[in-house]
This record gives sequence, C-alpha cells and structure tokens, in this order.
Amino acid sequence: MSKFLDHASEFLAHRKGLLPIIGLLLILINLLIQFIFPGSFLATTNLSLHVGLIVAIFGLMLSWAL
Repeated sequence: MSKFLDHASEFLAHRKGLLPIIGLLLILINLLIQFIFPGSFLATTNLSLHVGLIVAIFGLMLSWAL
C-alpha cells in the first residue's frame, strides 16, 4: 500500500489538473445519461454526479497540497 501511495503521489504531482478534469467529465457524463437513459439506475441516483463531485473536490485539495 505504501508503494502504491508513493507512485500515485509522484504521478499526480506532475499532473495536478488530472483529477478535477476527470471529475468534471463524470459530471458531464451524468448530464448526458439524464437525457439518453432517463429511467436507468444511474439517472435516478445521479451516481456519476456524486462520484464526479467527490473526485473533483479531492483532486483540488490534493493539487493544492502537492
């Protein structure tokens, strides 16, 4: 686990905007899912919206710390 965290922090230190961009893409995917599959599980629970918001906030906090 320690080696994984070392590699992940080294990878993300050079790519500070990667996690916020992935979070924004998940939020946009949620918007598309709402229109394409209105009655699906992902549309009713807004799962990708919530995961995208958490990833984007975590990415901003992590990029600020690194």
